[in-house]
Amino acid sequence: MSVFTPEEIEYMRSQRLGRLATVNAAGAPHIAPVGFRYNPDLDTIDIGGLDVSATRKYRDVQRDGRVAFVIDDVLPPWKPRGIEIRGNAEAMDQGGKDINPNFGDALIRITPTRVIAWGLSDEPRRTNARNVNTQGSAGG
Repeated sequence: MSVFTPEEIEYMRSQRLGRLATVNAAGAPHIAPVGFRYNPDLDTIDIGGLDVSATRKYRDVQRDGRVAFVIDDVLPPWKPRGIEIRGNAEAMDQGGKDINPNFGDALIRITPTRVIAWGLSDEPRRTNARNVNTQGSAGG
C-alpha cells in the first residue's frame, strides 16, 4: 500500500520538475530545481541529474538526510496545486539512469515521512496533510 493517494501519484506522474530543499553544514537551507520520478516499487521519490553526485544537494544529503521536496503548478485561471514531501533522503551511487537515460549514475532517494497536498481534488481549497508510516508501505 502506498503512502500516496491515487490522485497524488497521478499528479506526480504528470510532472517532470520539482524543487529539492536540503540543509547545508551551517544549518542553512538550500533549494534547487530537479528532475524526478515517483518509484512505485519502493514508494519513494527518486531524483537525478546529469552529474548529481557533484552537487551541493547530494553532499547535503550525504551529511544530513533531512529534505523537503515540492512539486507544484497552477492551472488557469488560478488553480494552484501541488505536493510537499518531507522525508529522509539517501545519496546513492546507482539508479539515476533509471529516471532518465541521459542522467548520470547517482541519485537521491526520498522516503516520505510527511505528505502535504493541495488543489488535486475538485475542491480547490482542500488540503490533505498527514504524517506517514513508511514501515507499512512497499518501501518498508
